[in-house]
Amino acid sequence: MDMRPEPFVPPAPIPHTRPLSKLGVIRKALRNPLELWGEGSFTLPWIETKFFKERTLIVNDPGLIRHILVENVANYEMSEIRQLVLRPILRDGLLTAEGEVWKRSRKAMAPVFTPRHAKGFAGQMLAKSEEFVEKYAAGSAEGAVHDVSVDMTDLTYALLSETLFSGEIAGDKESVSQDVDDLLHRMGRIDPMDMLRAPPWVPRLTRIGGRRVMEKFRGIVSDTMLQRQTRMREHPADVPQDFLTLLLQLEGPGGLSMAEIEDNILTFIGAGHETTARALAWTLYCVAQSPHVRDQMEKEIDAVLASDAEPVEWLDLMPWVRAAFEEALRLYPPAPSINREAIEDDHWASPDGREVFIDKGVTVLVMPWTLHRHSLYWEKPAAFMPERFLPENRGAINRFQYLPFGAGPRTCIGATFAMQEAVIALAVMMRRYRFDVTPQMDVWPVQKLTTQPRDGMPMRVSARRLQS
Repeated sequence: MDMRPEPFVPPAPIPHTRPLSKLGVIRKALRNPLELWGEGSFTLPWIETKFFKERTLIVNDPGLIRHILVENVANYEMSEIRQLVLRPILRDGLLTAEGEVWKRSRKAMAPVFTPRHAKGFAGQMLAKSEEFVEKYAAGSAEGAVHDVSVDMTDLTYALLSETLFSGEIAGDKESVSQDVDDLLHRMGRIDPMDMLRAPPWVPRLTRIGGRRVMEKFRGIVSDTMLQRQTRMREHPADVPQDFLTLLLQLEGPGGLSMAEIEDNILTFIGAGHETTARALAWTLYCVAQSPHVRDQMEKEIDAVLASDAEPVEWLDLMPWVRAAFEEALRLYPPAPSINREAIEDDHWASPDGREVFIDKGVTVLVMPWTLHRHSLYWEKPAAFMPERFLPENRGAINRFQYLPFGAGPRTCIGATFAMQEAVIALAVMMRRYRFDVTPQMDVWPVQKLTTQPRDGMPMRVSARRLQS
């Protein structure tokens, strides 16, 4: 007899059962794109839709996803709408660059994010996480309420700043994280002009307030570059060999231009910490609603930390902590859609004879939001069940049914970095504190560039009573 408690089912929009009107599509796209998707997106291997006579193919079949993102990747470019939203912010950063610019940038940055190199950051991640949790010491005995969504943004910014930039980002450290948040929230959303494919020079009224924030943040990035360049010139023996230095050393013929370097620094300061921050907050929320999962994680954390294992080993030694984070990534993927557009006609046939014809110009959506909750590929797809990612179970998960970091040549370059960062941060926080839901919580996921809680995530933080 199965004595496990019923798993927690966290909140998510209910798929609609009838086609939306054009006005309904526009409203939901502007308010919360996660509410756009109907039942077919969560039950069928692929589904074709039309909006203003433009065809869109929503792809969930792992074989077809592999075909688009790996086997015939050269036939698919970034979709126009995605670029209209992101390029004004990131320009030729790694997330938005294409062609030769992307190839040069990816090759230049790859050495920093190899698994071997990423593991070298573990000690810094541990030290910064321990420094961060001290903020909970005052008031934790009484169970003070903190907005965990904001806290995780601050934590991951501190971790990224220390590891990739040696803590040397220009500007007020207390406000830079908020500047990043403002930039992504004001600029990183769909405008009606994007949906109508208006050219970039047409004003986007929803983003007018974001231009000032963007100019301020680009000023911070420019100052950061100038400060490091001065140090490299005047004190070359005393320059940190970090991500910032590496990029600046690549400036020149055959390397990256100063504008491209600025774009990539902004990309990593902004998007590089935002995604992990959201996933950490969702993890703490789901774990708080799953006492049996929390018990397993706490036992595991206590045992590993008592053994004095080096933090570089924690990712392998804490399978429950890792699994909880990966399950939160499944239910609330920070990047809920991967948007492509067919350059030429394409055709794919499944092993059982099903065929898909993709015409030139069709928008193709590989949707982690729908794929990760799809009834064909997951048991109890809406439930929080970290055990599906434990070592003995994860072999049953197809590589192309779980895409929190994408797939193919444009797989997230910082995936190993993010996984290690998350496990270390969760272990440090949950070793000393418990995070519990509060009566005032009204959690609802919305898509604003990333998948985030609509009104923040107020949680009660209390000191744990550790066993002697």
